[in-house]
Amino acid sequence: MARLLVVDDEDTVRGLLADALRFAGFEVTAAADGDEALAAARAAPPDLVLLDVMLPGMDGFEVVRRLRPVPVMFLSARDAPEDKVNGLTLGGDDYVTKPFHLPELIARIHAVLRRAGGSDGRITVADLVLDPLDRAVTRAGREVRLSPTEFRLLHCLMGHAGHTVAKPQILDEVWRYDFAGDTSIVDTYVSYLRRKVDTAGPKLIHTVHGVGYVLRAPRR
Repeated sequence: MARLLVVDDEDTVRGLLADALRFAGFEVTAAADGDEALAAARAAPPDLVLLDVMLPGMDGFEVVRRLRPVPVMFLSARDAPEDKVNGLTLGGDDYVTKPFHLPELIARIHAVLRRAGGSDGRITVADLVLDPLDRAVTRAGREVRLSPTEFRLLHCLMGHAGHTVAKPQILDEVWRYDFAGDTSIVDTYVSYLRRKVDTAGPKLIHTVHGVGYVLRAPRR
């Protein structure tokens, strides 16, 4: 049973959503503001945080900055593109605008949990190891420290190891957001990732010009 933390300052919304998710089979803890959310996450680390952006005092974006690495789904009435980009760049795994359709929300929760590693297990390519349960990465036995977005990007590439992943597919799997054809954010984060992963050993991340990227073990 996955543990969810629902954070929303509206009592009615928080209560109804928590009840609906419990009925759907999740273990649910609820919090009304950022401080309560951080305290609840420390007391019982959740598998996923459903986080409103507009909270009193500390907003949702600040909460996600202070959380330990944990999957986060933003739930917000703020639907401006810059809000979505900000939330996803900070480390959000999905951004759902209110009002939302409950069956779709539950489906997206399951998708985030799958991507976070609930059933995927450890992935190894050459001397690079990604553990989705602990959200940890090592190269040749040494820790590689990644931001949440870099971690999701590496998870995407390693999950398709040996196969070219097109930039639009990377946008969908990593950011879950339609960037209207602008794929520059993918190039930027691949550059960040290379500095942390490919400087520690033989090159693993390769560019497929005009298409996307592929992560593969060095050829012998």
